[in-house]
Amino acid sequence: MFWRFISFLACQLVGGFAGWYLTFPGRGMAGALAGVVLGAAGWFLIDLSRGLRLLRWLRAGDVSDVALTTGLWGEVCDRARRLIRAREQMTRESENRLQEFLAAFQASPNGVVLLDAQGQIEWFNQMAATHFGLDAQRDVLQHFGNLVRDPGFAAYFAGHDYRRELIMQGRESTPARPVKLSVHLHRYGEGRLLLLSRDVTALEQAEAMRRDFVANVSHEIRTPLTVLGGFVETLQTLPLTDEERERYLALMAQQAQRMQTLVNDLLTLSRLEGSPPPGASDWMPMPALMRQLEQDAHALTAVLNPSSDHLHQLEFASLLEGDIAGAPNEILSAMGNLVSNAIRYTPPVGEIHVRALLLPDGRAEFSVQDTGPGIAPEHIPRLTERFYRVDRSRSRDTGGTGLGLAIVKHVAQRHGAELKIESAPGKGSVFTIIFPASRVRLRSNTTEGLHASASAGLPATK
Repeated sequence: MFWRFISFLACQLVGGFAGWYLTFPGRGMAGALAGVVLGAAGWFLIDLSRGLRLLRWLRAGDVSDVALTTGLWGEVCDRARRLIRAREQMTRESENRLQEFLAAFQASPNGVVLLDAQGQIEWFNQMAATHFGLDAQRDVLQHFGNLVRDPGFAAYFAGHDYRRELIMQGRESTPARPVKLSVHLHRYGEGRLLLLSRDVTALEQAEAMRRDFVANVSHEIRTPLTVLGGFVETLQTLPLTDEERERYLALMAQQAQRMQTLVNDLLTLSRLEGSPPPGASDWMPMPALMRQLEQDAHALTAVLNPSSDHLHQLEFASLLEGDIAGAPNEILSAMGNLVSNAIRYTPPVGEIHVRALLLPDGRAEFSVQDTGPGIAPEHIPRLTERFYRVDRSRSRDTGGTGLGLAIVKHVAQRHGAELKIESAPGKGSVFTIIFPASRVRLRSNTTEGLHASASAGLPATK
């Protein structure tokens, strides 16, 4: 301001001196006064032109161009340029932060939809597009209720009570493969809504499996408990002969054993699901496993068929002179369940062939083939479910719990193995566990044994 005042006085002095000099000696004082006025007017014109120049620069908004560098208007120009640059920097930072938030929403495993006060879509992420079949180019600013025509959601949206979530069918839901979505609306801003969606199909299935599991366990335990209770009441209230008492006690022991087997299988499943996968440091010789399975199989068929004329025809062949890495008890349990199922479901004098061999790619194959009644194709995908039975009455007659194949599946998965089931009604069944090559260790050249399988009299795997 000081130099601005000095320049104003300087223009007046120069104008006054010029007026006095040009009009002296006749009207020197009048000329000086006119010169002062003209000098002031000139200063104002120059200052006005600088101000207009600054105004044009502000309207253009180009901060890279410097309008003025000196004087009051130069300082105003410099301060305005700094202010504009600071505002542009803040705008860029806000834009970057917004993009970071949107990128975070895009990376979210849940669907995110931003709705305005009228329920129109302002933005959504890719997961929401997958959940509801939305298109970013087509559906922005469309009413969400017009795009998702679910009666449950329409009632939920119109009710304005968003304290709870809504479970609705997903866009790709089919009767064969149901898809369930959890949708929850949250208010924010001035009447806007945040919609969050997530796929809860697995949770719903797990909850259904839990309910079915509890119901099945309760049913399986209730039956032998009812039988035991009836026999106990009979022993307490009725006079029985020694022969009748012995028969009732034998039946009670059978039902108690059935419950004990069920509890043991449940504990085995719980241990398999709750423990880490077995390592590859423990090695078990396959020939020894096969000998143990053969002994148990002969003992079981003798128990199930008291008459020696109706025993199963068992054939065991170990063509793998090597070791399997894993948990010994688990592998023996899985293989034993397959052999036990074959014996239980194959009629007396039926044939059961058990073999272990080395595949050409280095994997090990353990298979159990029987001549039983076979299994219809629609039952095969569900055989490894807990408590699933093709014939419930026959399963109870043979003492099965419905958990054997579930245990086999878990053991196979924990060892990186593959469980294959091939069967057809009237043609028997083949159950096969294939262990990966990383869990097989050869003791000698077993290639000869592999080629010898064709001449060993064993039936080929179907």
